[in-house]
Amino acid sequence: MAENSIPASSASAASGGPDLNKGSGRLARVIFLVLLVAGLAFTGINLFNDVEETGAVVTSYTPFLLLGIALLIALGFEFVNGFHDTANAVATVIYTHSLSPGVAVVWSGCCNFLGVLLSSGVVAFGIISLLPVELILQAGSGHGFAMVYALLVSAIIWNLGTWYFGLPSSSSHTLIGSIIGVGIANALLHGRSGTSGVDWDQALKVGYALLLSPVIGFVCAALLLLAMKAFVRNRRLYEAPKGNRPPPAWIRGLLILTCTGVSFAHGSNDGQKGMGLIMLILVGTMPIAYALNRSLPPEQIPRVAALTQVTEQQLLSLQPPPAAMPAPRDVLKEFVRTGQNRPQVLPALGITLGDIGEQIRHYGSVENIPAQAVTNTRNDMYLASETIKHLHSASVTLPEETARNLTAVKNELDAATRFIPMWVKVVVALALGLGTMVGWRRIVITVGERIGKTHLTYAQGASAELVAMATIGAADAFGLPVSTTHVLSSGVAGTMAANRSGLQLATLRNLAMAWVLTLPVSVLLSGLLYALFVQL
Repeated sequence: MAENSIPASSASAASGGPDLNKGSGRLARVIFLVLLVAGLAFTGINLFNDVEETGAVVTSYTPFLLLGIALLIALGFEFVNGFHDTANAVATVIYTHSLSPGVAVVWSGCCNFLGVLLSSGVVAFGIISLLPVELILQAGSGHGFAMVYALLVSAIIWNLGTWYFGLPSSSSHTLIGSIIGVGIANALLHGRSGTSGVDWDQALKVGYALLLSPVIGFVCAALLLLAMKAFVRNRRLYEAPKGNRPPPAWIRGLLILTCTGVSFAHGSNDGQKGMGLIMLILVGTMPIAYALNRSLPPEQIPRVAALTQVTEQQLLSLQPPPAAMPAPRDVLKEFVRTGQNRPQVLPALGITLGDIGEQIRHYGSVENIPAQAVTNTRNDMYLASETIKHLHSASVTLPEETARNLTAVKNELDAATRFIPMWVKVVVALALGLGTMVGWRRIVITVGERIGKTHLTYAQGASAELVAMATIGAADAFGLPVSTTHVLSSGVAGTMAANRSGLQLATLRNLAMAWVLTLPVSVLLSGLLYALFVQL
């Protein structure tokens, strides 16, 4: 299929379709390289500045080396994600001649950049919570690095493979599968059942979003096109482009608007996946600078300390600790891993919250916590927050005031441990934006020429992208990852079906095969890579 991609674009251009063979100019390549070098330099400068601000003395550059390799792989994933997924957003404006390919790709890259910068970060930590809690707590260990390298390398391999064959597979789907593979492999290596290595409640929530989003894209895009035909009678809207002429100004504006929205939504949702992984890398390699949010105001500390103390007393009064209770952290890890509520959970949580309150009260601010204590404090906070979340999921009945205090404590703990520095957003946005500007042709040709049997009309392009924009935006608001690829390509298929234009079954079969194979292949690949990297 890869060999036919460029000839297909040539044939399309000859018949009035867009010319996708025109290469980028020398100026564009220079700007690309300048931005690439500037992004890497910006990353290095911020890393050294953040470490320097902590006052820590650098005795070894090994952590910086490990960090640099991991960051390059993580940014490489976002770069591949850019040219793999965002090609879907520009296909409609290119094939309707609303924008030239060069302008469309650059514009989409800029919108992706803004989408990442303005994202909330909720999706980022939703992805991270799929990972085994013991690996998250040991992010700086050998197993932690093996985890990060395995899931990123496996995701990149599958994304590049499907891109080479012009298949619009999902980067989100791939990453989720890689995370599940690492979790299963980690459990098996520790002598446990593979099913115990993943937070299946969170995985099912994410799985439903990935499963339903293509159905929503197909059905809603088809219904929207039919509604447009019923209420908007302008015939030009339902015609295919003639020659290389752009559409009327109002149609062109609509299509550019929808391309903008899809690109922005893609950056806001997909960019967060890279941010979450980068934060995991930073916490593991440079805990003194990134384990805790050093920007929290010191005046907030007394309130948090008082809140944890009150909540500790309430929990211990509800369930006093038994005489021979295991270490609180072990109790909480077991509860988060299995979801089985036992009598030791509430007292273990209360003791952990008391320890956290005592530490922050003693040091007075996050910045004053010494380097050797930062990782333990962060792990206690993260584990307590995850325990509170699982208590809510398990519908544990608690007095109203205690439940309210636990929610307030969780919000404070998340503010201290779940944060994303602005420079991380900038470099992820840059990687995603630059990735948008290369390698996009193969996927664009599949979406524009190989889903339906007729040329994409203006109304079909607008319908598919409006639905994709709304679906991705809604998923972002709920903190769920969805696939731009699946939503948009299924939306195009839905409009072709509604328009009775016919569907190319061979392409749909290939898309379905990629969708079905992505999860098991990425699970197997990441699991094998994790088992290999752990031994190195």
